[in-house]
Amino acid sequence: METERKNQPQQNNIYFEVISSLNKKIRTTRSHWELITKTKHLEIEGKEEEVKECLRDPVEVRKSSEDEEVLLYYKDEGEYFLCIVVRHLNGDGFIITAYITDKIKEGEVLWKK
Repeated sequence: METERKNQPQQNNIYFEVISSLNKKIRTTRSHWELITKTKHLEIEGKEEEVKECLRDPVEVRKSSEDEEVLLYYKDEGEYFLCIVVRHLNGDGFIITAYITDKIKEGEVLWKK
């Protein structure tokens, strides 16, 4: 019984989930979101709605030049871009990180507005 519980996905731990512009389900857990916003990229704290909008309606989506299972979703925020880095596995995706940048990184363009 204990083994079964360990192998089941932690669906109740999902903080938010979005269907992206590529029609992929992308999610993050509360603990991972807190790692991003409290430790790695403090400037993202409180930007959950902007992150969701970036995934739903980005200006561009690029494949990472380092890992073909990783996509970068960009949203134009005026003076900068919001970038959401997502790993896609088996049709689903999860947020690796999110940050603010002044330019779009190199990589194959998969989707453009």
